[in-house]
Amino acid sequence: MPPVDDPNLLVGTGTSDDAAVYRLTPDTALVQTVDYITPLVDDPFQFGQIAAANALSDVYAMGGTPLLALNIVGFPAATLPLSVLQEILRGGREKAEEAGVRVIGGHSIDDPEPKYGLAVTGFVHPERVLRNCTARPGDHLVLTKPLGMGVVATAIKRDCAARELIDRAVGVMCTLNRAAASAALEVGVDACTDVTGFGLLGHLHELAAGSGLGAEIAFHRVPVLAEVPALVAQDVVPGGSRRNLQFAEEFTQFDAAVDAAQRLILADAQTSGGLLIAVAPERHAALLDALHARRVPVFADIGTVAAADPGRITVHA
Repeated sequence: MPPVDDPNLLVGTGTSDDAAVYRLTPDTALVQTVDYITPLVDDPFQFGQIAAANALSDVYAMGGTPLLALNIVGFPAATLPLSVLQEILRGGREKAEEAGVRVIGGHSIDDPEPKYGLAVTGFVHPERVLRNCTARPGDHLVLTKPLGMGVVATAIKRDCAARELIDRAVGVMCTLNRAAASAALEVGVDACTDVTGFGLLGHLHELAAGSGLGAEIAFHRVPVLAEVPALVAQDVVPGGSRRNLQFAEEFTQFDAAVDAAQRLILADAQTSGGLLIAVAPERHAALLDALHARRVPVFADIGTVAAADPGRITVHA
């Protein structure tokens, strides 16, 4: 898309950031995003919750507070009962209400495959916007949710996911990034993005490249759902994750000890993933304390931002 020339557009398309930010007044800026997905789970209510949490995440990743949302729906009305759609919308509404967001309408089309998501409007102070392109050399990288959601979704489709694993994955995807974003804002971090369809490596690449820096991470520090490595070893891997890895190999140097399964996990396409936060060394401990105080279930220091070729990632075992 061509760039938009408007001094009040604080965040546009230039750095592949998570949402647009437009300044309305010296103290208020509008945050705008849209996201919708196809079903990852069989339960329509859970699908609605996951899709809503996924869409709201983009506003949290910008440091914003979501306020209003519109439903976006594709639904095969001729082949599925409308009670299924009712449950999808109920799940989305309840997750939005948990976030303090009012769903005030939307739009639907007849579609052979169900799709659901939200267009979300939020607000942020123009001087407190979190960006994905403002990391600094030496920053610690903190991830606030485990990886593996793409693998679990594929396991569900192939009917080889244990009930306990499905429940834990749904719990991760339904968890709002509100608490993690609040901790980041309180501490004052340098950069932030959320980890979704491009996988950890893809979103870290955007953060590093936009900041004119590289990054180093260690696989053993990265949180991963426990059963995911075994599923990957059984070739339960979504096509999107394989494409992500193929792309990531262009800018990632893997230690020889990082095996093929681990590389796929780092590239696994996530839905409603965690925040990837770059924080200065002197604020690193305060961020971990703030995440703990807000009861963020999973968070980990996975590496650092380094002076290197922009976007270049090194992965250690």
